[in-house]
Formats: sequence, C-alpha cells, structure tokens
Amino acid sequence: MNSIINTKNLWFAYENRNWILRGINIDIYPSEIVSLIGPNGCGKTTLVKHFNGLLKPVKGKVFVKDIDTSRASPAELSRIVGYVFQNPNYQIFSATVFEETIFGPKNFGVENPEQTAFSSIKDVGLEDKMKISPFSLSLGEKERLAIASVLAITPQVFIFDEPTTGQDRSTTKKIIKIVNRMRKSNKTVIIITHDMELASECSDRVFVMNRGIIEKVGDPHEIFSDERLLRKIQLSPPTIVTIGKSLAMNSVPLTVEEFVKRLKNEID
Repeated sequence: MNSIINTKNLWFAYENRNWILRGINIDIYPSEIVSLIGPNGCGKTTLVKHFNGLLKPVKGKVFVKDIDTSRASPAELSRIVGYVFQNPNYQIFSATVFEETIFGPKNFGVENPEQTAFSSIKDVGLEDKMKISPFSLSLGEKERLAIASVLAITPQVFIFDEPTTGQDRSTTKKIIKIVNRMRKSNKTVIIITHDMELASECSDRVFVMNRGIIEKVGDPHEIFSDERLLRKIQLSPPTIVTIGKSLAMNSVPLTVEEFVKRLKNEID
C-alpha cells in the first residue's frame, strides 16, 4: 500500500538553533490511526506541522499524497490535511456554532456546504447548539467544534494536537468515538498526545519520539509493554496495562473490555 504521508531523511531547525528533527523517515498509510508520543520538546508538533506546510524541511523531503510539501502552500495542503490545534480558542472566530462550521466549506468550495456543516456538527454531538455563540461553549464543546470545523472541509488526513488535554473522561470518550468514526470513513488520523489511554485505545500504530528522532514504531501492545522505553521517555503506561502486568497476564490489555475478557479466559 502506498503511504499518504512520507518523510525522507527530514531535518529541521529554527534559525540559529539546534536541530529539532534529525533524520526522520516515516510512512503513514491511508485509513490509519497513529499516535505520536514522547516527552515535551521532542519534536512531535514540529514534525506534524511539516504535513500541512506550516513548516518546510531544512534538509530532506516530505510528501503528502506524492506532493512535495516544499513546493506547495499551506492553503493547498489544508485541502488534504486538516489540523485541530491544542487550544480550540485559536480556531474560533464566528458568531454562532453553525457559522463557525460552515466557514471552511464555503471558502474551499465544498459541494453543499450547508449540509456538510450540519453533518459535521451532528457528528460531534453539537446539533442542539448550532445557533449559540461558540465562545459560550465549554472547553470540551469548543474542542468538538474545532473538530467539526475541520471535518466540514472534508480533508483526508486529520491531525489532533493534544485533543484531551484539560478534558474530563466523558469528553475524552466522545473524542475517541469521533476518531473511531473517522476510521470507518477511511480517514487518516494523526494524534499528538500525552494521554496514554487515548493512544492505546485508538491507535493502529504508535510512534515514539525522543530528542528529534523516531525511537520506536509499533502497535500499542508492543509499545506499552516496553517498560524500558517508557521509562526512557518519562511516560507511564495506561493504568489498565499496569494492572494487567501486576496480574502477570500473558499479553497486556489496552482497554477495560479487553482486561475483563482476558481475566475471564485466564480464570476459566
């Protein structure tokens, strides 16, 4: 399968500074959900900003659907790659939730922008708030509005930058459901996160970054079973993984449902 995003020996540094990214080589595939984890300052956000043209490589290449991003503008790439920023307040500017959501599809020439905007609002569960000011929403609702606004542009790739930071567990579960619906719609999703539960429950693969390099790539079971690696990057495994290990389960569970199923099997 051809990748939808490909980096070749990507190096990046801001002016007069040390290298932030050092020789990154990755492939991300259509309909795949990947999480980027790692300590603060390791280069996660810097890396994904190359995918929509906000940053350009100092050395190496980045390709999005075979488009060399160094030769494309952020406006061109935003039709393919949608970005939901960590702070939703940075993306909100309209008078109502509906106007906020319809702005993108109108300006990008999306067919049937009204229907697309309404569908996107419904997808994130804000259909009862379409006529109110987005500034009156809770933080979790603003996060979902930012997601709806990107959904309405109908990109093929979605980037979520720390989508559950400051959110309660209820909102986190809603975001997980949205991400899983995107999988069913054949969207590619890239999640930057320190939320190990989110990474373990959603991801097909997890990319571990550290000091500007890709330390390891693997499926969630492989990554969250690697205690040495997690200690190195100063991150704790999901709570359910820790419980599974304490019970000496043969394979670590990633969700409560998986834990219960394996516990029953081991008891039987």
